[in-house]
Amino acid sequence: MSAFPEAARSTTKALRGLFPETPLQRNDHLSQRFAADIWLKREDLSPVRSYKIRGAFNAMRKVRDRQPEQRQFVCASAGNHAQGVAYACRHFGVEGVIFMPVTTPQQKIDKTRMFGGGHVRIELTGDYFDQTLAAAQAFCAEQGAHFLSPFDDPDVIEGQASVAVEILDQLGRAPDFVILPVGGGGLASGVTRYMREVAPSVRFRFVEPLGGASLTAALREGGPTRLPRVNSFVDGAAVARIGDSNYAHLAWIPREAVHLAPEDRICVTMLEMLNVEGIVLEPAGALSVDVLPELAEEIRGKTVVCVTSGGNFDFERLPEVKERAQRYSGLKKYFILRMPQRPGALREFLNLLGPDDDITRFEYLKKSARNFGSVLIGIETKDANNFRHFTDRMDAAGLAFRDITADEALAEFLI
Repeated sequence: MSAFPEAARSTTKALRGLFPETPLQRNDHLSQRFAADIWLKREDLSPVRSYKIRGAFNAMRKVRDRQPEQRQFVCASAGNHAQGVAYACRHFGVEGVIFMPVTTPQQKIDKTRMFGGGHVRIELTGDYFDQTLAAAQAFCAEQGAHFLSPFDDPDVIEGQASVAVEILDQLGRAPDFVILPVGGGGLASGVTRYMREVAPSVRFRFVEPLGGASLTAALREGGPTRLPRVNSFVDGAAVARIGDSNYAHLAWIPREAVHLAPEDRICVTMLEMLNVEGIVLEPAGALSVDVLPELAEEIRGKTVVCVTSGGNFDFERLPEVKERAQRYSGLKKYFILRMPQRPGALREFLNLLGPDDDITRFEYLKKSARNFGSVLIGIETKDANNFRHFTDRMDAAGLAFRDITADEALAEFLI
C-alpha cells in the first residue's frame, strides 16, 4: 500500500479544524425506487455547499507547510472553486486574489466575497473563462503568487480523497458501488485512488454531462484532449479538458463505466430531488443521482453511494430548469403553425386542445397580404401521450405544423 491513504486520512483529520464531516444519509425514496440500499454523500452540505473546499484547503495547507512565507494565493473560477479558495484564505489568514469572468452572476461574486471575509480581492476580467485563466496566471507570474488549480494538482486530489475516507468511516463497511460525477477529475481521482487501495472490492461508475464529456474523450483518444465545444449548463462539471494528473489516475477506467447525462434530463432529477426530498442540488450535484435509472439492474440489491457534489443553485434559474425538465419529459412542446387568416380559424384551433392541454405561449403575426399567418405556440400538458392525440387532431384538421421542441437553434432563439 502506498503512502496516499495515510496522507488522505491525515488531510481528513486536518479538515476537522475547518468543518465537520458531511452527512452520509440513506435515502429511502431512491432505495425503494431502485430496490437497493442507496446512500447520499451530501457534499452539498459543506460550508461552501460543495466538495471543492477540501482540495482548496489541502493545497493551501501544503503550500504553506513548504513555503511559510507564501501569503498570496490566486485562482480563476466563477463557481465552487472560488468559494472554497475564499473560505480557505479566511481560515489561514492569507490574501486571495480571485479572477472571475465579467459575466459571472452577482450572486456568485457576493458569496465568494462573503466566504473570504475581507481576505480576498475579486478581479472581474474576460468574457470567457480562458481569458480569465490567462489573466490569473499572468498575475501570478508578475506577483510571485501561488496559483491554486481547481483539479489538476496532487494536493487538490489528496484533499478530495477525504470524501472517500469519510464514506468508509461513516458506512462502516465498503459499499458495492460508488457513483461519482466527473468534471476536471479531481474528485474522481482522489476517491478512486483511496478506495482502490483501502477497499478494492468497491466498483465505480462515473457520470459526465453530455455537453462536457472530457473523460470520455480522453479515454477514447488515450489522453487528455480539448473538447471543441462545451455546454456550460452543468457549470460545475462542464470542463473542456480533463487534467493531466487527473487522467493519469483515471486512465484505468473502462469506457463502459462512464455514463453521459443529457442536460435536460438532469433538470428532471433536480426537480425530483427538490420536490420529493427537499434537497437542493446544482446541475453537477445531481449527476450521480441522475444516472441511477441506467444502472437499475446492476445495482438492484446492492449498497450504493452517490456523491451529491454541490448545491450552489441560484433559484433565478429555476424557471429554466422547470422548462427543460418538462420538455425532456414530453410534458411541454412548442409548435409553429400555419393558420388560415379568416374569421373563426383561431376558435377552431382552440377546439383541438384536450382538457389537460394548457397554452403557455402564443404569438400570432397577421399579415394582410397573405392567406396564412404563422403562429408560435407553447403547450403544457399532464401526460406526454396527450400530444400524440393533439397532433392527430391537427393532422385531421389539415393544419400544417412543425414541432420545434427539439430544434436547439430555434428553441434558443424563440424560447
